[in-house]
Amino acid sequence: MQPVMTKDNPDSKSVAVATLGCKVNQFDSAALQSGFVEQGATLVDFNQPADVYVINTCTVTAKAAAQSRQLIRRAQRANPRARIVVTGCYAQISPDSIRKIIPATARIVDNSRKHLLVAAALADTEQEESTAESAATPGDFGPAAKINLLPVKAFAGRTRAFLKIQDGCNNFCSYCIVPYARGRSRSLLPAEVLRQAEVFSAAGYREMVITGIHVGAYGQDLQPRWSLLDILSMLVGHLPAIRFRISSLEPTEISAALLQFLAGTANVMPHLHVPLQSGDNGILRQMNRHYTTEDFAGIIQDIRCHLPDAAIGADVLTGFPGEDETAFCNTRSLLAGLPVTYLHVFPYSRRPGTVAAGMDQQVDKTTKAKRVAELRNLSTEKKAAFYTSQLGTVRQVLVEGATRHDRLRRGFTENYIPVACEAPVAAANQLLRVKLTRLLADGTVYAEVQGEAEPAAGYSNNFL
Repeated sequence: MQPVMTKDNPDSKSVAVATLGCKVNQFDSAALQSGFVEQGATLVDFNQPADVYVINTCTVTAKAAAQSRQLIRRAQRANPRARIVVTGCYAQISPDSIRKIIPATARIVDNSRKHLLVAAALADTEQEESTAESAATPGDFGPAAKINLLPVKAFAGRTRAFLKIQDGCNNFCSYCIVPYARGRSRSLLPAEVLRQAEVFSAAGYREMVITGIHVGAYGQDLQPRWSLLDILSMLVGHLPAIRFRISSLEPTEISAALLQFLAGTANVMPHLHVPLQSGDNGILRQMNRHYTTEDFAGIIQDIRCHLPDAAIGADVLTGFPGEDETAFCNTRSLLAGLPVTYLHVFPYSRRPGTVAAGMDQQVDKTTKAKRVAELRNLSTEKKAAFYTSQLGTVRQVLVEGATRHDRLRRGFTENYIPVACEAPVAAANQLLRVKLTRLLADGTVYAEVQGEAEPAAGYSNNFL
């Protein structure tokens, strides 16, 4: 990860932050980086020698847990005398596993105390260090009844900012460890959401991604209660020049009122990501998912009806215990027949502590790999068909930077089509009107610029 910013202080401590996992973890790491800079630290790349290494871990899959351990060992090799601080979901779920591989001077900070991590990492005394450390216990967030406030100044090397409005989850899907690692659903107060959004706007960001562990549950724990539609309405009203994008919503949370709002609101992007997980009703019940395949199909058709040009993504988890060939074929057949744009496909990963880990009929790795490959091929076909259907249309693209071809700049349209176009370096972080002309071999769409770039107020070189 590239540093967000540094302070010119030769005596300051150098800090490297590595992040694994979801957009919420990325937001948290950006907040930690902002906090380190505020305290006078210098941010360096994780591959460089540093005085302090922070590893923000993930445990959603066995692979993510293994990657977390690898990063901890890499930090130890890079500077054996450095202070190592491990946080995130793997630290929350498996602190004993981490303690076996970290030196005695290292610290584990659980998710409920991330707001104390910066002070602990920079502390000069052992007593100060221990302030943020606790005995991390899966699902036990103790007094953390409210979401911790983790303000962010900027995101390293990103044109769009992640706006975290919520943390935790109450769903307890049978395969998922996240509720134990993140705790119950907790929402950021509306005033704090708006304050963070205004910070991003002032920093020059043109687009914000509304994110959380369970975004659709926003506001249910607040008094008075709020909803996702409430917070979206507030944000688009206060910041009409900002493009907002919703990260992910459960099928049961996409209402007619929300779709009507999206269809009538220009600065909320026509792009929804809807987890399916399985296209077989028996497997959905085993997963503790509270909808049927018929429900899901109806929701996708409703989205397409209200937002005809929207990008629609779906999560699919294949190889779940008991998923026989019939159940898998049901999933593939359902997705093949629906107007979804792309799929995020994952093999089921057995996570100790979840209900599914103890289920019979575990699917072998070879079968899972075969099914993953088949669904990813379907995703490639779906994307190509959607992108082709959009050729000839004129869209707005938020320019991010250069492709591997020096003369081309990349970015995404409102409906999440990756675009490459000929534009100057100065176009980074600007909105261009482009005409989509042809599908390139790498899966992006070539576009022709139709007008002058719109200047970005408060533009910062942090985006380059």
